[in-house]
Amino acid sequence: MKQELLNKYSVPVPRYTSYPPANFFNDSFTAESYKKAIVESNNQDPQHISVYIHIPFCHQLCYYCGCNSQKFREKETVNAYIDALKKEIKMVLPLLNKNRKISQIHYGGGTPTSQPVAVLKELNHLILSEFDCIENPEIAIECHPGFMDESYWESLTDAGFNRVSIGIQDFNENVLKAVNRRKALISIEQIVDIVKSKGLSYNMDFIYGLPLQTADSFAETIEKAISLQPDRLVTFSYAHVPWVNKLQTKLEEIGLPTVSVKNGMYEVAKNLLSDAGYKTIGLDHFVKPEDELYAALKSNKLHRNFQGYCTRRTTGQVYAFGITGISQLANAYSQNTKDIDLYIEQVNKGIFPIAKGYILNEEEQITRTVISELMCNYTIDWNAVSNELSVSLDRIKNAINYNKTVLSGFADDGIIEYDENHLTILPDATPFVRNVAASFDKLINTKENRYSKSI
Repeated sequence: MKQELLNKYSVPVPRYTSYPPANFFNDSFTAESYKKAIVESNNQDPQHISVYIHIPFCHQLCYYCGCNSQKFREKETVNAYIDALKKEIKMVLPLLNKNRKISQIHYGGGTPTSQPVAVLKELNHLILSEFDCIENPEIAIECHPGFMDESYWESLTDAGFNRVSIGIQDFNENVLKAVNRRKALISIEQIVDIVKSKGLSYNMDFIYGLPLQTADSFAETIEKAISLQPDRLVTFSYAHVPWVNKLQTKLEEIGLPTVSVKNGMYEVAKNLLSDAGYKTIGLDHFVKPEDELYAALKSNKLHRNFQGYCTRRTTGQVYAFGITGISQLANAYSQNTKDIDLYIEQVNKGIFPIAKGYILNEEEQITRTVISELMCNYTIDWNAVSNELSVSLDRIKNAINYNKTVLSGFADDGIIEYDENHLTILPDATPFVRNVAASFDKLINTKENRYSKSI
């Protein structure tokens, strides 16, 4: 990739895990707004129910983390938080139609596996006992292998999980030490043997762009990962957002890789995984050819929500529980408070613990569909979008920031091909997909915001 293109396009842009991005949420969206949106969601698509449960606690804090996490508090607070989680779930479930089905449950954090397996099992049962599931739902949990012994791994299937995401980040112990990440408690080979014997699907998650990483060292990590044959492998680009997490300033003291070095890590990983038969999904996922995500990509039906990439079969409106959890409904977003004590207090009073949210107008719903198509499938068939939304092509292009001059610039730089009916990100230019998506975003310059760089 040419250095001048890296320099030109390595600029702050949203990650577009939602549209509008979460920094546009506002406090005019209240607990009553959320309750109304939940009820309305029963008559909106998608009909499936996707659940997100946030466990914020960590045994130790990794310096790179940009998530809503905190070090363990006293046992009484942790227990009170789990009790509040159960109460919040019981507040929402009666508002959902019983003929709807569960397609996903996902635990994130923080460190969800900081909790005893019995706690996770009880939470799963609370949800799964109330609704039927689609065939082969995805019940997944993010795992920190640094604090999980053999018995914990073996117990996950009994708790109802069928997929685990193993947060390795890097196999290089010097890198892990630099970012305050504990290495796996038992060998990764043992972990893989256990999850395979239990019939669990398993992802492995890695981060590139951390201190002490080089293209060569990251290649060694990916080569080891390939030898372990995960069903899915994720290479997250490190997002340097010290205004979100001040601990990230510690990484500046060690030194972060340059844009070109960081891009080299991604390229070497992508090439190694491609040579090993893995298929590229979206910005950062790699899957085996038989994975349903790849089948969805080939038919331009890959989808994405706050849980990550998914298929139309498994996607659903997302109902989130726990602090900072973001519910992703058909025409609204709702985010819970980040204050644990306030969260517990409000839930115990029977009040939805809403901090802020957003109701999308028609124009924003159109833009969301366009950006989602581009971020997931790297291509837009404008007529297909028109048919899906039952909206004219002219209305779509007026709703978004469709600018032929800007698109011609992307085309001249070898990033896209486009005509009146189609737009496609070229194979070697996929790291710039966020830049192209941002060009359709009318809101991006409407107020001062800070985002991570695209590369």
